[in-house]
Amino acid sequence: MDFDVDLFVIGGGSAGVRCARIAAGHGARVGVAESRFWGGTCVNVGCVPKKILVQASEYSGHFADSRAFGWQLSVAGHDWPTLREATLAETRRLSGIYVSLLTNAGCTVFDAPARFLDPHTLDVGGRRVSAERIVIATGGQPERPGIPGDEHGLISDDLFTLENFPRRVAIMGGGYIAVEFAGLLAGLGAQVTLLYRGEKFLRGFDSDLRDGLAEAMRSSGIDLRFATTAGEIERIGPDTRLHLSDGSRLDVDALFLCTGRRPNVAGLDLAAAGVASARGGAIPVDAGMATNVPHIFALGDVTDQVNLTPVATAQGHALADTLFGNRPRSISLANVPSAVFSSPPIATVGLTEEDAAARGPADIFVTRFTPMRHTISKRARRTMIKLVVDSATQKVLGAHMLGEDAPEIMQGIAVAIVAGATKADFDRTIGIHPTAAEEFVTLRTRTREAGQPPRDP
Repeated sequence: MDFDVDLFVIGGGSAGVRCARIAAGHGARVGVAESRFWGGTCVNVGCVPKKILVQASEYSGHFADSRAFGWQLSVAGHDWPTLREATLAETRRLSGIYVSLLTNAGCTVFDAPARFLDPHTLDVGGRRVSAERIVIATGGQPERPGIPGDEHGLISDDLFTLENFPRRVAIMGGGYIAVEFAGLLAGLGAQVTLLYRGEKFLRGFDSDLRDGLAEAMRSSGIDLRFATTAGEIERIGPDTRLHLSDGSRLDVDALFLCTGRRPNVAGLDLAAAGVASARGGAIPVDAGMATNVPHIFALGDVTDQVNLTPVATAQGHALADTLFGNRPRSISLANVPSAVFSSPPIATVGLTEEDAAARGPADIFVTRFTPMRHTISKRARRTMIKLVVDSATQKVLGAHMLGEDAPEIMQGIAVAIVAGATKADFDRTIGIHPTAAEEFVTLRTRTREAGQPPRDP
């Protein structure tokens, strides 16, 4: 059969654009469709604008800290429209770069939705396009909690286009988006209440990190209410009113519903191509990113594996090399470093203490200290550094950090852990002084042993 293109990519985010561009570079005829915005969630309503807002929010702490170092500053306040417009300008710039990358690589770009007509054919904005291979890279989207009145709440996308800055904010959720929004909104001057149904937020992260961040957020004035959620939401004049599970009420200027994301598969008509999806919409794939239909692949958040932009990008690159570059390869989802741009941030790579303990005995090294900046500023902000080490082999299984610059530091630590470094490798590395990062190579006293096998009676 003579196809219109060798590869058609549905979705113009990190995974789709990388896959399309590399495939075109290998000589493939490539079409790409995007129905919303080029660059996907990360560029437009995710990583990039969120990081800009986090950086903006940090200035309030820096201004306050500076007085202890002798600076005499007068701060009139924060102008939200200025920040909003600067953020939108940057996202527009980056979105345009994604389109340029595709067109310069020779891809055919469609500003339109795509849906399956059959396993090899798509309707792309009313145009029929056939493809030998097809990639689904449509990402994810925010999900509302399904409680009465949740239409009165905002989703995470809405933050970046708000006309007016809300002074009283409630956030529902306990994932990284909820935690990040709480920190940045508080830093910009909002009174923030975070509601989470569980006893600790950031499920899946190391317990010491979760506890340490909760302590830090409370010390910065954020009202954390665990084991609490809203049963009903209503609009009372200009206010949004939450009826909480503890029987109380909370009136705010804005409510952000950060209660989860789901794979964005609506409108694709996967059934027409015979592509299977799991409960919730995630598309199962094998190690080569193939769906149950061998010539149809899925990448990134739509697969609901490790939902991080660098993972999606790496998957797209590997698939393009495999299909068209005569270089078959896949990526490993083990030891993927990640960060939460909370205030202060956390970063992690490898196993948590809990996961390591489930596998067998592990040596745990933990240190908590006030970094040099805050011994002067007197701000209640502490750093925590932790290593999880296999007791038998002394291989470092995980590293975790809470504190300023944690994401920047953890990128380098991740290289060591992916390379299989042992505790002895860390110990013989000379530290850079004075830094917080040097604590990773000066931990000598084991804090505890986790995962001890049961002893005979």
